Amino acid sequence: MNPIHQCLRFLNGQALLPVLFASGLACALYAGRVILSGELTFLFLVWNLFLAWIPYLVSLCSAGVYRLQPRLWGLLLLPAAGWLLFLPNAPYLVTDLIHLAPRPPVPLWYDLGLLATFAWAGLFLGLFSLRAMQAIVRDLVGGPVSWLFVAGVIGLSGLGIYIGRFLRWNSWDLFFHPQHIMREVTTLISTPAGSLQTLGVTVLFAAFLLVCYLTLTSPTSPERM
Repeated sequence: MNPIHQCLRFLNGQALLPVLFASGLACALYAGRVILSGELTFLFLVWNLFLAWIPYLVSLCSAGVYRLQPRLWGLLLLPAAGWLLFLPNAPYLVTDLIHLAPRPPVPLWYDLGLLATFAWAGLFLGLFSLRAMQAIVRDLVGGPVSWLFVAGVIGLSGLGIYIGRFLRWNSWDLFFHPQHIMREVTTLISTPAGSLQTLGVTVLFAAFLLVCYLTLTSPTSPERM
């Protein structure tokens, strides 16, 4: 098999075309909304989608490096940390559905489709990037440990969604304001009401992501009749 076919096969295995189509449709719908309204409402969706691409691209590069040089897996530790840091940005797009409200002259059904498409694209990016990283972990330490890795990552992503949506911190704030974030999270956890909300949002979205991931990774071959 020549290098071009190998590259195409690799990219196909990483679901590059589906995430490109999903993101393209989301951006096309946003462009249509701008034309209809003459306003840049929901511009933040495009930014959030850009952030969702970061963990996917990191996982794509990591999978490519590991495929070529599996013995150099130690070089992937730093990119993997960055991937984990930005991963919650992908499913975070689901929470942008909270912005749905009548905004004439754009029909409500159009905005619903717009928000849902961005959310779907974000989920695609996050889940496929997790699948790529799990494949690396599985190859290194085996299947059972790789699923523990998935559970831990999904749990942290649920917490990350809470921190982003309710505490309004961004991924890069961990570099510039780590103490402030830890102090705010600790304060919330130490109070009964805050602890319940933190736990509830984290578990809710972690469970949602887990179900989506299991659906994505389940066998797809139809059963013979």
